Amino acid sequence: MPHFLWKNVLLFTCLLLITSINSQDYDDSDNAPANPEQDKCIGVFLTYTFTKRTKEYPHVKNASAQAYAFDAVATILNTMSEDLKAWEFFVGFQHDEILVSVRNAVLTNGTDFPVKVGNGTTFSGFPDSDLLNAIETAGDMEQIQRIIKIKGTQFGVKPPGTPMPKTMKLMNSGFKCPEPTKKGGQMYLCCVKDPKMKKKTNTTKFLKRQKADLTIAYDILQAYGNNYLAQVTMDNWHPLGRLDNWNLTWEWKRGEFIYSMRGAYTLKRDSSSCIYSQAASYYTDFDFAPVISCDKNPIIVDLPPEREKDKDIGNLPFCCKNGTLLPKQMNSSLSTAMFQLQVYKMPPDLNRTTLHAPQNWKIKGELNPNYVCGPPVRVEPMEFPDPSGLMSETAAVASWQVGCNITRPKPRQNRCCVSFSAYYNESVIPCNTCACGCSDAVACDPDAQALLLPSEALLIPFRNRTAKAKAWAKLKHRSIPNPLPCGDNCGVSINWHIVSNYRNGWSARITLFNWKQYIFKDWFTAVTLDHDVFIDYQKVYSFNGTILNSTKHTVFMQGLEGLKYLVGIVNATDPTKNPQIPGKQQTVISFTKKKRPNIKLSKGPGFPTKVYFNGEECALPDQLPISNGYSLRSGISRVALAVISAFLIYLGILL
Repeated sequence: MPHFLWKNVLLFTCLLLITSINSQDYDDSDNAPANPEQDKCIGVFLTYTFTKRTKEYPHVKNASAQAYAFDAVATILNTMSEDLKAWEFFVGFQHDEILVSVRNAVLTNGTDFPVKVGNGTTFSGFPDSDLLNAIETAGDMEQIQRIIKIKGTQFGVKPPGTPMPKTMKLMNSGFKCPEPTKKGGQMYLCCVKDPKMKKKTNTTKFLKRQKADLTIAYDILQAYGNNYLAQVTMDNWHPLGRLDNWNLTWEWKRGEFIYSMRGAYTLKRDSSSCIYSQAASYYTDFDFAPVISCDKNPIIVDLPPEREKDKDIGNLPFCCKNGTLLPKQMNSSLSTAMFQLQVYKMPPDLNRTTLHAPQNWKIKGELNPNYVCGPPVRVEPMEFPDPSGLMSETAAVASWQVGCNITRPKPRQNRCCVSFSAYYNESVIPCNTCACGCSDAVACDPDAQALLLPSEALLIPFRNRTAKAKAWAKLKHRSIPNPLPCGDNCGVSINWHIVSNYRNGWSARITLFNWKQYIFKDWFTAVTLDHDVFIDYQKVYSFNGTILNSTKHTVFMQGLEGLKYLVGIVNATDPTKNPQIPGKQQTVISFTKKKRPNIKLSKGPGFPTKVYFNGEECALPDQLPISNGYSLRSGISRVALAVISAFLIYLGILL
């Protein structure tokens, strides 16, 4: 065959191969390569692929401390015959990774970038949170798969090692995920429906509303081409959850801005931020002077009560409570908050059916629990009573729900603390050192154990306790560290004191100290006790005390009428001579011994295992007061008793 014919045959063969490759089903040549194992999966197929790494500055000799920039791609593919609603994809990072950016997804907990994810993190879909099925989309990969582009920093794994996650899995309920298969720089797995899970019937294409400690509804009431009217409703469901002067924030992901509001307002209102924003380049003839906020992350607060009937910015149910959200059993009328906002959109979302809720929701209050909010989930449209008064109901255009749950404070991140004392010990065990955090630039020891105190020292601020603490340590023949321990730095402290122990019962006293200038209105506190103590609970005297059926072994306490304000710290009559005086309230709590007649209070069961103030879990001391030697009936010391017991065991008498 002539040479030129061979060349034509080879060229024709290459063209056939290219045509064959391009005609394959589910072509994804512009994105991540398809994994052949996904064809065997009937469920949800997950992959994680490490793509590249670059050594970062500073360059250090310690390999474990060296930082590397890395890129990775994660994919989630729906291979079922049904849709996957509100997917959540967990990646178990393990090399002190710091994520800098993520494309085609958001972090489920709404954390801002850069974020440390060394213990793993969960991704959720945005702008589309669902994955449709291949049957109803003709295998359109853009609708049944999401490709997540990850960029960040990792530490300690130098080439040729590959910094792979420890594991990954689908977080949606009703699925079983095996351990991932790892091959070089890729890992993958197939999560399948759990056959033991009962199949839930859902007559709509949206998820049902979820349960959480605090739920936030984002309902679109009216939709136009370039703007819409939304209503935000917050409901407090947790028996110990609470917010005072709440601050709510979110992130606009598609260039939206708030034109007007009712029932709330933004802390920052600056028209110049609108004029120099992306919105001004599109709305060229728009008057931005009356615009409420063009911030990407607006901070929204409640209106004061005096604006409740204001026809321009108020006049909404559940608005204008000065940011107060109380537990329902405390005051159901103050357990819900509501406001409305007019939102303008940006291209390419300029039609009335293209609607997106903001992302990365966060809410916090004044000395309240730490809430972690998930992503907004599209749910069934909310139905409202017809405004005309007829028996019919009007449905929202679209609805999303955000679930926020209370998290336990990390060490040294509490905002209240507890001290312990008892009638059988002269010393008070104070709040832990740096219980509520410590500054890095303080002339004290943040790791030293707090010094024991005389009881009167609880009534004065920490900065005025030094002399008393030193004198008490000398009196009790205890060493004094140098430098001295740092303070607890808490705005509120609580003392639990065992007052008495008699034949038929015993009693304790709880005292609240407010070291802030802030006045706590409608305050509450709660204590969780061991079962053996709780079953003999009798009565709270100076507070309104009730038992929480929804929370085990917990006594809920709030102020009686006329005592619902915990005032702030004030100056003494002569500030030059006397320290400031904290706001203070206290009550006695009594217990019987009907069910536990032999309870040994000196061994610690009389102290609570958890203490809350306004929903915030307070830091407990690391130790308990012990009984002095003279409190034992035999009159002998603990050391002597231990020596005798050991001697008897040695002789084989105690077996």
